[in-house]
Order: sequence, then structure tokens, then C-alpha cells
Amino acid sequence: MKFLIVGLGNIGPEYELTRHNIGFLVADYLAEEASASFQISKLASTAQFKHKGKNIHVIKPSTYMNLSGKAVNYWMRQLKVPVTNTLIITDDIALPFEKLRMRGKGSNAGHNGLGNIEQTLGTNQYPRLRIGIGSDFSKGNQIDYVLGKFSEQEIRHLPSIIETAGKSALSFCAIGIERTMNFFNN
Repeated sequence: MKFLIVGLGNIGPEYELTRHNIGFLVADYLAEEASASFQISKLASTAQFKHKGKNIHVIKPSTYMNLSGKAVNYWMRQLKVPVTNTLIITDDIALPFEKLRMRGKGSNAGHNGLGNIEQTLGTNQYPRLRIGIGSDFSKGNQIDYVLGKFSEQEIRHLPSIIETAGKSALSFCAIGIERTMNFFNN
């Protein structure tokens, strides 16, 4: 059985350790823990490994956040992975920092990456793991906030957030979304 895990983010050194790139950080964690390495491929960097008998494919789209749907759609078709076995990992300003929420469907809540995936796939019925980055910004400064670097205090907490998110992604593949939501939605 195949699974596709998509860590959302933006490519380029200027986006490293920005809040919008937390999906990339989780993807990196998953590959590192499995001793897999990313290869530059069409529309994404890709890594592959086995976990509990499942074939796991992890991608980091190279299309930039706002065109993530193009990479997701391409790799779902290329690998023949159904939408139910595809997990999108992304940041969420509507959740407090550190909070994780996995869902099987839902609104894009104004997130451009999720909006593009929804538009490209023609549905909002796809699993996603949203990682809270908080909303500590003044009116009109949302873009600067999500594209801004994590604070020193946030960076201290990142390893445990990323590890928990990675474990929940693997749980999604191993035991399914319903049981994973019961364990990991905090």
C-alpha cells in the first residue's frame, strides 16, 4: 500500500526556518528518521521509504506554496496514490503555536497552498495535518508573519513539534486517519 506525504513550503534559502515552511521541516524529519534522502524530481524533491510494510513517498513541492496543487496532483497520479492516502502537512495561523490538528477534509481557511490544492484536485476532501504557528501579528502583517523566521523561543520548541507531527504522519499511514486523530489531535 502506498502513501504520499506532502510537506508544504517555499523553496530557497530565504524561506528556511520560516513559519510557512513547517511542512518542509516535517518532511525533512521524516526522511532523516528513515535514513532516506531527497532527490530533485519533477515539481518536487522526493524521498521514499518503508514504514510498517507501507511504501511512503514524501515530497516537498518546488512550485512555491501558491501552486502546491500542481505538484500534489502530479505525484498522486505518477505514484497512483488515492487522495485518501495523501496527507498534506502545513502551517496554520488559526491554531495556537504548537497545536496540531489532523482532519480528513475541510476548508482551506484562506491558506493559499491548501486553496490551490483544493482547486487543482477539485475537492476539499483530502487529509491534512495543520500545525499551529499562532497569530502574533498586527492587522495587515499576516504575510510578513508567515514568511518570517521563527523566534528564538519558538525555535526551542520546534524539535518536539516536528517530531510529534512526523509521528502523527507515520501513524496516519500505519493505522489510518480516525485512530490517528484520536491519538494526536491535541
